[in-house]
Amino acid sequence: MKTSSHLGTARIITSREFEYENTPDGSGTEVATPVSPAVGAPCVTLHVVRVAPGAAWSPEDTLVEENTAVVYAGSGRVHVGSESREARRASAAYAPTGRALTLTAGPEGLTAYVWRTPLAEGRTPGTDPKVFSTLWDDETRLRGFAGTGQIDPEAAPRATMNFVFWPGAGSAQLCLHCGIQQPGETFNVHLHTHSDEAFIAFEGVGQMYLVDRWIDVEAGDVLFAAPGVLHGARNPHTGSEARRFVTCGGPTPFDPALYDAAGVSSQVV
Repeated sequence: MKTSSHLGTARIITSREFEYENTPDGSGTEVATPVSPAVGAPCVTLHVVRVAPGAAWSPEDTLVEENTAVVYAGSGRVHVGSESREARRASAAYAPTGRALTLTAGPEGLTAYVWRTPLAEGRTPGTDPKVFSTLWDDETRLRGFAGTGQIDPEAAPRATMNFVFWPGAGSAQLCLHCGIQQPGETFNVHLHTHSDEAFIAFEGVGQMYLVDRWIDVEAGDVLFAAPGVLHGARNPHTGSEARRFVTCGGPTPFDPALYDAAGVSSQVV
């Protein structure tokens, strides 16, 4: 049975629990904030934004923070600084410090998940970061991930993770990864020593691991795990009716261990 879980500095927040507030511009745009310092996240804030038809929205302090965004529903345009691109479901954008992120909705409106974080002291933006992409960008991937050693890896087939925005593409602190769990596959349980983890169920139904248990989730739900908290994702469904289970998000700041596991450099280019 699907349940909500709140375990100290680890939470799964179902989409039905989101608490939306209207933006002050009177456009009808609504914002929920399931992950933030108010719930114990030291590094990351995650908004769920329903941009009203024809309206535009930008995160507060966007010019002095890192932002990533994933379009969940609807269509419109996404702007990073002076550049813009058409946006539809699974479109993704990265706005480095100094370049504003703006979402503009088309006639049907636009729903997006948006991650925010200040650039930590000592970190500098990439020289020419990739700013537009899609969750299905499979140019750089992590396959066969066995976890980080705290619990035995599952014997199930291992899921694949796309690195959409990551240090090798110029992302200085935020990252965006897309986990694709085909029927029966698992992205093994792991933790990040120094990073918050905030990721969402983007497509399908599956399970997220949090602290010590697997919890049923569906598209739209959010997982938050503070540094040191075990988490993972799996698609336990098999058979002719089973479909893939897709997650997206990532640790903040990015965790070099994931890139080491993929055999690629974690240096920001």
